[in-house]
Amino acid sequence: MSVLAVHEAAPAAGSTPGTARRPPLRRRIALVPTVTLLLGAVYTLLPVAWVVIASTKSGHELFSTFTFLPGTGFADNIRDLDAYRGGVYWRWMGNSALYAGLGALLSTAVSAFSGYALATYRFRGRETMFNVLLAGVLMPPVILAIPQYLLLAKADLTDSYLSVLLPQILSPYGVYLARIYASAAVPADVVEAGRMDGASEWRIFTRIALPMMIPGMVTVFLFQFVAVWNNFLLPYIMLSDDEKFPLTLGLYTLLEQGANTPALYTLVITGAFLAVLPLIALFLVIQRFWSLDLLSGAVKS
Repeated sequence: MSVLAVHEAAPAAGSTPGTARRPPLRRRIALVPTVTLLLGAVYTLLPVAWVVIASTKSGHELFSTFTFLPGTGFADNIRDLDAYRGGVYWRWMGNSALYAGLGALLSTAVSAFSGYALATYRFRGRETMFNVLLAGVLMPPVILAIPQYLLLAKADLTDSYLSVLLPQILSPYGVYLARIYASAAVPADVVEAGRMDGASEWRIFTRIALPMMIPGMVTVFLFQFVAVWNNFLLPYIMLSDDEKFPLTLGLYTLLEQGANTPALYTLVITGAFLAVLPLIALFLVIQRFWSLDLLSGAVKS
């Protein structure tokens, strides 16, 4: 045995029996963040679990008992929701898909163009423009809702699909993420090599930069899709025709009517449960895309 091993094996001078218990104490302290995250997950998922269980209960079961046992009325709730006003719920679902899908796609395209330009080109006022963009990220959307309504009212676009779509196209947070990701994912040497080969700026962006930015743009699309899907205030201000309502506003009107007709509460809960399913499906699809992109990157490296 070496002298170093003997020195490490020997107890330090002045050590106490409590010193041997330090590693377990550190492990217990390390469990605190894990327990905190678990409690936060339970606090977050508990309402979702309640909606899932409550959507399976009939009106009698919903108001007579408060348990987390599933009920027997899920099929009846779906039929009642489908029959309500000739299936207006599915129209609200389609409106939400239109607002969120098309709005997120256009917003992602604008964010990709703007973020790449801010990351690649050097022009006067670039940093000032980026600082203004950061101010837009910090500004709550509720502050912009009324000015947006006044502008669209001047253009006679209120109570239309465009009144909800147009304000969603430009996302300061999406442009910010695109600029950060483009700076990290698109090397300046690759752009310069494309220019030396005679490629146009549009070809460099579409054939070289954009494929490198796709994982970041998928993230921007997901964030914007969820934000538009869950948006309530903007449609509430812009729309008056309930045929154009998204799910959030449509379920809100059902909830208001439930004060006089308690039977509608089961429709609201069942509709809220069904409204979450597209978001879960989208997240699972995009998560798979992220995994494939990481694997392809590992193979290429």
